[in-house]
Amino acid sequence: MVLVMVIGDCHIPHRAANLPPKFRKLLVPGKIQHIISTGNLCSKETQDYLRTLSSDVHFVKGDFDENQTFPETKTVTVGQFKLGVCHGHQIVPWGDREARGILQRQMDVDILITGHTHTFEAYEYQKKFFINPGSATGAYSPLNEDVTPTFVLMDIQGTHVITYVYHLKNGDVKVDKMEYTKPE
Repeated sequence: MVLVMVIGDCHIPHRAANLPPKFRKLLVPGKIQHIISTGNLCSKETQDYLRTLSSDVHFVKGDFDENQTFPETKTVTVGQFKLGVCHGHQIVPWGDREARGILQRQMDVDILITGHTHTFEAYEYQKKFFINPGSATGAYSPLNEDVTPTFVLMDIQGTHVITYVYHLKNGDVKVDKMEYTKPE
């Protein structure tokens, strides 16, 4: 079992003060093996906080990040899965499945992780898996002003991944689960 946290679009401190306390309480150092950020964390303090949770943290550049040295895209191999990461503001139209499918094929990855829309999504498309962790702080976006705070935890076991999405609704953390198996 390998745990991978996927987080993004926090917009701290510009659109939110911090991660919700109920999320921070769940995030314990040493339990998560990898963290992948889709960008727009915005501050070095948020990046440093993620580094306290795991020593293996991967960032891509969002359109509001202070650190402009992060790459536009990144490929990370975890177990038998090749993960592609991109913030998503470069994909036009934003959040479009066909456009994300093109990027997935260009990056030649099993799972494509993008952000930017601030809305959680996880789905299988053309035998590949796509994840958007949403906004961990619930920061508004031009596409959606009423954003539910979300982040994703992936449990990778061989060719199987269980994706847990953590939603903060009405002050309570809810968890939904979906599964994906890599075709042989």
